[in-house]
Amino acid sequence: MNLALIEAKNAFYVNEVPIGAVIVKDGKVIGSGHNLRELAEDATAHAEMLAIQEACSYLDSWRLEDCDLYVTVEPCLMCAGAILNSRIKNLYYGAKNPKGGVVDSLYQVLGDTRFNHQVNVYSEVMADEAAQIMKQFFKAARQRKKLARRSGQSK
Repeated sequence: MNLALIEAKNAFYVNEVPIGAVIVKDGKVIGSGHNLRELAEDATAHAEMLAIQEACSYLDSWRLEDCDLYVTVEPCLMCAGAILNSRIKNLYYGAKNPKGGVVDSLYQVLGDTRFNHQVNVYSEVMADEAAQIMKQFFKAARQRKKLARRSGQSK
């Protein structure tokens, strides 16, 4: 999870929502990523999606069986679908996402037995650290917005 937190900080430094993800197989990192939606102008450029793409490329397979995904924030519906479809074995996530998380908060997609695959979920791993990065980011974003409003009003 420490590596996922580093990825989240990388997103923070480029003004992206600070979420980071790392995929591990047999103790080796095979994929990683952080949010790049704004820079890439791509709604699918979430940390988990980028890490999954990199891991699939590394393995030359869409199947990520026996892989573990570490992500700093509870995944959204799109990412949960990709986690299911790639057959990741274990998900470890940090902070809950009460407005968009579908692992525990809004739904429990990854444990739904109606799907052909279920994922073992380990929640709130280093949650305080992950939540702190998010709080810092949104505090800074509010300050930037406030400064922009002030400078626009003074013209």
